[in-house]
Amino acid sequence: MNNFGKNLALWIIIGLLLVALFNLFQSSSTRSPQTTVPFSELIAEVDRGQVADVTIKGNQVTGHFTDGRSFSTFIPPEADLVQRLTAKNVRISAVPDDSNVPSLFSVLLSWFPMLLLIGVWIFFMRQMQSGGGKAMGFGKSRARLLTEKVGRVTFDDVAGIDEAKQELQEIVEFLKDPQKFQRLGGKIPKGVLLVGPPGTGKTLTARAVAGEANVPFFTISGSDFVEMFVGVGASRVRDMFEQGKKNAPCIIFIDEIDAVGRHRGAGLGGGNDEREQTLNQLLVEMDGFEANEGVILIAATNRPDVLDPALLRPGRFDRQVVVPNPDVLGREKILKVHMRKVPLAPDVDPKIIARGTPGFSGADLANLVNEAALLAARVGKRVVSMGEFEAAKDKVMMGAERRSMVMTEDEKKLTAYHEAGHAVVAIHQPDSDPVHKATIIPRGRALGMVMRLPEGDRISLSKAKLMADLRVAMGGRIAEELIFGRERVTTGASGDIKMATEMSRRMVTEWGMSDKLGPLLYGEPTQEVFLGHSVTQHKNMSDHTAQSVDEEIRRIVDESYEEARRILTENIHELHAVAKGLLEYETLSGEDINSLLRGDPIVRDEKPEAFAQPKPAATPGRRASVPTSGSKDTGGIEPEPQGT
Repeated sequence: MNNFGKNLALWIIIGLLLVALFNLFQSSSTRSPQTTVPFSELIAEVDRGQVADVTIKGNQVTGHFTDGRSFSTFIPPEADLVQRLTAKNVRISAVPDDSNVPSLFSVLLSWFPMLLLIGVWIFFMRQMQSGGGKAMGFGKSRARLLTEKVGRVTFDDVAGIDEAKQELQEIVEFLKDPQKFQRLGGKIPKGVLLVGPPGTGKTLTARAVAGEANVPFFTISGSDFVEMFVGVGASRVRDMFEQGKKNAPCIIFIDEIDAVGRHRGAGLGGGNDEREQTLNQLLVEMDGFEANEGVILIAATNRPDVLDPALLRPGRFDRQVVVPNPDVLGREKILKVHMRKVPLAPDVDPKIIARGTPGFSGADLANLVNEAALLAARVGKRVVSMGEFEAAKDKVMMGAERRSMVMTEDEKKLTAYHEAGHAVVAIHQPDSDPVHKATIIPRGRALGMVMRLPEGDRISLSKAKLMADLRVAMGGRIAEELIFGRERVTTGASGDIKMATEMSRRMVTEWGMSDKLGPLLYGEPTQEVFLGHSVTQHKNMSDHTAQSVDEEIRRIVDESYEEARRILTENIHELHAVAKGLLEYETLSGEDINSLLRGDPIVRDEKPEAFAQPKPAATPGRRASVPTSGSKDTGGIEPEPQGT
């Protein structure tokens, strides 16, 4: 309403100015032209009786001759003009002299340039303050107040994190009815820290708390406090809490608080003084001499390890709420939330999709539903079927198909045997995750892959499971050696080798799975960059121990390599069967592979029209590493270029 009133007043002023200018020019245009005559000539005309009337205004005389012409002149002092006019019976009019009293319009006209400059200056200053520059308001908080127009979010829109919602429900009840807790001496929490991986719904959960409590909700990013000007961050913190006190009870949400709440004094050469001043002000505002009653701070981060200990103590962030990746039941609930606005076919079952997406976060599941809807819309369908969800899951987990990529028959055959080696070794490993799908269709950065999915959510990894994964990783390289010879192996196993080396190193140095070195942590020397030079901070492993670590890593990888070779050598007929199936069908499911190994024909339904595409022709390329079980990133590691 304020903006409307200001605009209305501005247009009224502009209208009045236009009317005044119109009247001025209109009156000047209608005025008859006047002739300035000398005073002596006027006296002569009066004596001859040629003057009809005069108007005297101060020392100015205007009038008309008897022939209708108008004239004007000025009277010198001590002139006897009035007596002459009276003697000749000339009609005389006298008006007061207001030449020294300026009119309102003349004042406005004379001051108009100055007023225009002042108005332009005020306009630009207001624009700079309200825009990103903040020329006159560096210390003002950039916290934005979310209202109903943005869209109210409640706990019904958040699924899969039931424990976190229970923790936050107490804050909602406190904001609704604080007397319920204060009767027993309870105090409102100062702050809540939401901790979890990216995409799990920390920001959405904070908005749901505000929506449930129906209180003002201010949101700001941690990077909005840090500026190049000294003291700006601390000033913004003070202003943010002042806004919160005016709107109490309310919630202030700081996203990515690690941008401003990092451990003070960390690193060589001192820390960022401006950021530390901002953090100090935040600590004082949360729990200092002045109480901030009714202002609850909710912050989110996926890096709680870098936060300052003073920020995490009771009285500041009183509780930490973990927002983890959802389990299979949580994924099913999240899928149902995102499927509300999507028309579904009768064959869509969220439970099946949830079981096939281990490790997916809430954002990943939302992307999965969106991709399925886009695939259905691309072919003009009115509902989204299970086929689109399966295709979308493969696209999200393994990458988009690159059917336009041209591969030679030799490269295609080598890729098929490489992936068949992974699949056969995985089938003969009881501790390995079941094979879900094998394909030689290029996806993402890989020319082929074997995807394994666990039967349930996996929380921890056993040594037997890790050793099985190492053997499966070696299966691709060994299959190439057995079929094509050691001289014809390619760089396609680079990702497998990298994954196996990193996994065995962690088994030895972090997880205590080496009988020789025992359950100890063997850390690597850490490097810090100081004044452009790399500086070693500390070294907690001797050279002799480092040699022993390398020997153990080599032993674990070699044992896995030999065991995988034994499996493929004893089951060479299965390797040929799976490779031929991949060459014929390009993509095999886990059931298809089991059918091939039993000698049964593969029976499969026709592909949906949306995914029936021509077989690719092909170029030399690389094979991807076997995926890590239980991880969403099943597309493999980017391999080395061919020929390097």
